[in-house]
Amino acid sequence: MTEQQAASQDVVMTRIGQAIMLLHGGDREEARNRFGELWAQIGEDGDALHRCTLAHYMADTQDDPVDELSWDLRALTAAEGLSDERVSEHRDALAVRAFYPSLHLNLAADYMKLRRPSRARIHLDRARDASAVLAEDGVDDGYGGGVRAAIGRLERRLREL
Repeated sequence: MTEQQAASQDVVMTRIGQAIMLLHGGDREEARNRFGELWAQIGEDGDALHRCTLAHYMADTQDDPVDELSWDLRALTAAEGLSDERVSEHRDALAVRAFYPSLHLNLAADYMKLRRPSRARIHLDRARDASAVLAEDGVDDGYGGGVRAAIGRLERRLREL
């Protein structure tokens, strides 16, 4: 990758980060609009890290659980096309395998919203299995603990069904 390409990709990640800040600040509509504009630029065949990151957060801006599921599935598909080498090019990167617990957790939650407990269980099991990597990769911090706690909460909800 040339220096110019790397700088261009950092611009895309910066723009995604700005939309994430809007989302976390409570402006879901503006975040959704910006994510939509970026998705139109990136496209279905664009850089896998961009697609994974954008789709992962775009899902959180959706009002319809079917749309949320669709974006979370896009994020998982994009993650499957990522390499650790590509992820390491971004300054805040984790190993690719550290993405999977959160991606599967989100899918499990989506299927719970859609009242599809058997599909939720599949992804919850995958999230739990994948979460072991968080401690291995030194992500046994707030992120790793938060993901494991969310897995536990969703498991309790699933048992209540």
